[in-house]
Amino acid sequence: MLALEQVSVTYPTGLTALKDATIGFEKGAFTVLLGPSGAGKSTLLNCLNGIVRPSAGTVRGLDSRPIFESRRGLRRHRLQTGKIFQQHHLIGRLSALGNVLTGRLGYHTAWRSLLPASRADRMIALEALERVGLLDRALDRADALSGGQQQRVGIARALAQRPRIILADEPVASLDPASAEAILSLLHGVCREDGITAVVSLHQVEFARRFADRTYGLSAGRVVFEGDAQALTQAQLDRIYRGASERPEASGAPEAERRRAVA
Repeated sequence: MLALEQVSVTYPTGLTALKDATIGFEKGAFTVLLGPSGAGKSTLLNCLNGIVRPSAGTVRGLDSRPIFESRRGLRRHRLQTGKIFQQHHLIGRLSALGNVLTGRLGYHTAWRSLLPASRADRMIALEALERVGLLDRALDRADALSGGQQQRVGIARALAQRPRIILADEPVASLDPASAEAILSLLHGVCREDGITAVVSLHQVEFARRFADRTYGLSAGRVVFEGDAQALTQAQLDRIYRGASERPEASGAPEAERRRAVA
């Protein structure tokens, strides 16, 4: 089981972003993280893919082994973990296909990655684009696509890794409501079809209630809610989102954060 065990993260600046977080993520489940800006959601996701090493505690992969146990184990874990970002992180001058092919780079040595993509990799990338409904835009530049289409390319890039885990850091924060719902429906659907374990951070409680198998609420670096999103009460939401005032990097009043989350 993918898991955090008593994980704390303190950055060199002295900021403690996570405090004694213990969370288990079931294989194949779609888990949503809720919380205001600065609550520790991004740090938690970066611990799960091995980008951030905890100051204390243990991160375990799907095989239940600590992911930082060895360099080889960490590389294997990262290879099977796809990441979807809020701002897409695409290379604008490359085609949609070219961006999706970057999801295959981890399978090759540095020198091989300098050569043109193999036919096998191109087929995997085209299949991924077809699954997100963008096969007809495969050769279009990424910066010519709409925001929603760019996020679909981001999903396709993650799928091209053939991942067992997908981590998504506020993947719909920059999209309009209709596009956001479409992207989450797509992501939820492909993860369910492929049995992918998904951990997704969101601000929108209504999306958590619709898509999440399990929900965790973070506030000031601590896990303050665990359970079914349908069970979230107003009192619990207040507890999650009042943490915005406790974080140095949080922006806006906590009440404004809570209203955005519920809206």
